[in-house]
Amino acid sequence: MNWEQIRGNWEQMKGELKIQWSKLTDDDVARIDGERDKLVGRLQELYGISKEEAEKQVDKQDWTG
Repeated sequence: MNWEQIRGNWEQMKGELKIQWSKLTDDDVARIDGERDKLVGRLQELYGISKEEAEKQVDKQDWTG
């Protein structure tokens, strides 16, 4: 699934995000609002990981639910 599709289905994706990355709050998910770069940046902050690692995790996430 590409990011245009993810953005279009953001409401459905919110639950998947919080299952995969439990440190994300409702406010985080609302601020990210389907933007890949915002998600990567927030994962870096919350989990203390590199940008490359955060991107890898986002890219390998199963967005099909």
